[in-house]
Amino acid sequence: MDDNNRNLILAMVLSALVMVGWYAFFAPPPPEPTDPAVATQTAPGAIAPTAPAEQAPAPTLIGAADDPVLTAPRVQIESPSMRGSISLAGGRIDDILLTGYRETLDPNSPFVRLLSPTAQPRLTTEGTPVAPGADPEVVVQKPYYAVYGWMPGPGVDPALVPSPATLWTVESGATLGPDQPVTLRWDNGAGQVFRRTFALDDRYLFTVTQSVENTGPAPFVAAPYGILARHGQPDTQNFFILHEGAVGMTDGELVEVKYKDMAKFEAAGAEGPAEITEVAENGWIGFTDKYWMTTLIPAPGQPFTSVVKYAPGADIYQAETRLPMQTVAPGTQLSSSSYLFAGAKEWEAINGYQEAKGIDRFVDSIDWGWFYFLTKPIFRLLHWLHGFIGNMGWSIIALTFILKALVFPLARKSYVSMARMRELQPEMEAIKERTGDDRMKYQQEVMALYRNAKVNPAAGCLPLLLQIPIFFALYKVIFVTLELRHAPWVGWIRDLSAPDPSSLLNLFGLFPWDAPAQGTMLHSLSLPLLAIVLGITMWLQQKLNPAPTDPAQKMIFAWMPWIFMFMLGGFASGLVLYWITNNTITIIQQYGIMSMHGHRPDLFGNIRAGLPKRSAKK
Repeated sequence: MDDNNRNLILAMVLSALVMVGWYAFFAPPPPEPTDPAVATQTAPGAIAPTAPAEQAPAPTLIGAADDPVLTAPRVQIESPSMRGSISLAGGRIDDILLTGYRETLDPNSPFVRLLSPTAQPRLTTEGTPVAPGADPEVVVQKPYYAVYGWMPGPGVDPALVPSPATLWTVESGATLGPDQPVTLRWDNGAGQVFRRTFALDDRYLFTVTQSVENTGPAPFVAAPYGILARHGQPDTQNFFILHEGAVGMTDGELVEVKYKDMAKFEAAGAEGPAEITEVAENGWIGFTDKYWMTTLIPAPGQPFTSVVKYAPGADIYQAETRLPMQTVAPGTQLSSSSYLFAGAKEWEAINGYQEAKGIDRFVDSIDWGWFYFLTKPIFRLLHWLHGFIGNMGWSIIALTFILKALVFPLARKSYVSMARMRELQPEMEAIKERTGDDRMKYQQEVMALYRNAKVNPAAGCLPLLLQIPIFFALYKVIFVTLELRHAPWVGWIRDLSAPDPSSLLNLFGLFPWDAPAQGTMLHSLSLPLLAIVLGITMWLQQKLNPAPTDPAQKMIFAWMPWIFMFMLGGFASGLVLYWITNNTITIIQQYGIMSMHGHRPDLFGNIRAGLPKRSAKK
């Protein structure tokens, strides 16, 4: 068989194996509707950390019937990026809407809700709650909040420190916003006055300062803490390559624990199921979704204890930061400041906090994946191009041109090698006739011919081997980065992170019926327009070389583009756009380089050779 064809078939087979494996093992399952019958009662509250058992008893949980969150006054939050409120019951941040993001492409759809005080259905587009049972597609928002407090030290009565149920009063401030801090106050009646001051920037970073003033006659010992509590396992993507769950950094070591693994923690004494890490200098801990995140961040350089735990009885997932015990002498005051990130995983915002606040490797809260050494620079380049061009689709096309330019020396070497091998074809045919059925002798003489002519038959595979990790890295970028969410290109492509919504079954919108729903059997046959264009570009790329003479190989060769067309139809349209652009550039490069070396591909001749032959009339 012609070595050019062998290399091309090898490339196609390798690509097919990669894509089949990816589609079989990594493709996300279709979303399942959530049962609206999920209880909308308030679940038990977060379990406050305690000192060792001999020092303080475990606090009583907040029950659904007596939860003060339902009736307590609130402090409003208003900023350019969010709105919500802080409950004076526990002084907890439990109500945040991200006003820069909508749940769907509909401009009237609800804002994305990040934190919630109680389990409740999401709002309709008119802003009113959906009645339970009225719509099986309604997703119930479970309680999810951040709460702060103090652990009592040795000999300190737990009733003297604020609990998750403590009712605070507003000492200063009215509405929390940029340059508008709010301070809450609680007096335990025994000589200690606790204050909690919240400050907020114009994005997603809260600064939380906890202080205790000791006016009593004796030293007071306590330790500040922060808790993120998530009631029940949230609805997740359940995608193999995407991490959702606890995420953090402890002295330079990345922490990633999925929710299902948190529930499997072994009991750790009085803590119950938990993973406890002592952090010497720098770190943070929290929960991440695909696009959103809440994170507790002690001041850089501050030692603390990082805790990731699960409360089986209450079904609460918790991430905690506990600072060391501190002694407040009579007549003095002690304060402790930390950060809370609660918002969208925008790279610019997260990277800005990493640089300005010294938050150690905060950008690694974005799941860059196994090929992070490629994913990070590819995203930064794509992000820069988007800032320059202003359209993410055209930025992906520009990125493809840049990546192809970077690997052009390898591609040129590959195509020159293919042209040189065509020059050697007559000599290879002569060797085949001379050696007959002696395959060993044939291989030895062919390799000697390659060696003397300084031709590497494997050079044709080099661009492919480099292309595979680039493909996976770009897939990761398109799948996990927020900047691709709801990013339009042209016309009907309004979300490059989602599959092409067009369908051959309704002639791309010309017929008055909807395309099959994603996840159905018909959807896999509906063939969006981008997938068809992809199949055509792969077919044209094949036709730059003559078809193999072996019938079995010829059949595989003929079917490969159309198999890819069906396989990639359900992938993100941004990734399909990249693949189409990559194929188009490859066709131009191969045709041009081989023509320059006197071996212009007979594209139309190869197309005609592949068409069915009419049988001659008798």
